Amino acid sequence: MRRALVRIGMSALRAPVFVFLAVMLAAFALIAPEFFRPSNLLNVLRQSSAIGILAIGQTIVVLVGGIDLSVAAVMQLAGVTIAEMTGGSNEFVFLVVPLVLAMGAAIGLMNGLLVAKRRVQPFIATLFVGLLVTGLRLWITKATPSGILPPAIRAFGRGGLGPIPFAVLLFAAIAVIASIVLGRTTLGRRIYAVGGNERAAEMSGVRVDRVTIASYVLCGLLAAVAGLVLVGYLGYADQEIGVGYDLDSIAAVVVGGAVLGGGVGTIAGTIAGVLLMTALLNMVLILNLRVDYQLVLRGGIILAAVAFYSAGWMRRLRSGFAQRLARTSITTSQGKEV
Repeated sequence: MRRALVRIGMSALRAPVFVFLAVMLAAFALIAPEFFRPSNLLNVLRQSSAIGILAIGQTIVVLVGGIDLSVAAVMQLAGVTIAEMTGGSNEFVFLVVPLVLAMGAAIGLMNGLLVAKRRVQPFIATLFVGLLVTGLRLWITKATPSGILPPAIRAFGRGGLGPIPFAVLLFAAIAVIASIVLGRTTLGRRIYAVGGNERAAEMSGVRVDRVTIASYVLCGLLAAVAGLVLVGYLGYADQEIGVGYDLDSIAAVVVGGAVLGGGVGTIAGTIAGVLLMTALLNMVLILNLRVDYQLVLRGGIILAAVAFYSAGWMRRLRSGFAQRLARTSITTSQGKEV
């Protein structure tokens, strides 16, 4: 029994964000039990869907050692395009949605080509691609509100299968698929290899440029999906939807345990990071705290997570648990011999 508990502890330390999330939820139970009302929990999951889908795409890019600052621009473009091109009618939804997804993938392809082929730093490449997309969108639409969404998009964003929102089901499906791709496919192994050591991966026969480009394409595609989910949930589309989601998605990835240098991170950790940040924001609203408190708390949690990961605490705690596990194994073996 003791050995099993030690192994559980080791598993928790591999993704301490789950420990942070559990502690935070326990604190919420004492401070504001109304947080755990089923309707509020479903609301938290619904609010997590758009940023969660976006953060999954960001995780894939971070794993190859990159970063994508154009995702908010892609989300805004997706919302504006679906409203402008459908004119608020369901008639063209099934034609426009694939177009929106293709646009997101194309922007990801542009990012990937700049990073992989032209060797532009990911921060610079994606920042300026995002600015370019935003500028073109504002120029074409004359910076005016984009109009009414089709009823089908609004129904998807606010409807559900029984009590479970459609957006949450989509988020869960994408998370499962992404976890399988990263954990059990050749592409996933190559993504980790490129992020861990690009030179070694290249010498092993991995086409680093193709893997990098594929990662950015997937990120752009998921950013477009997240944009459709967000506008569907809000019920309208304008030029400012999605502002700040680029940094929020990066924060969720970092809080979830991923390393911005690449090679380390999981989809499960990112999901936990998203839920932690969304639950915290929901709790702040329940307590009727001001916006400045929201920003301070979110910034504090991110800083605490980064400090915990980077200060060597993970290595020390794992080492301590490993030593305890070894002692437990020795004691068990001696008991069996006796």
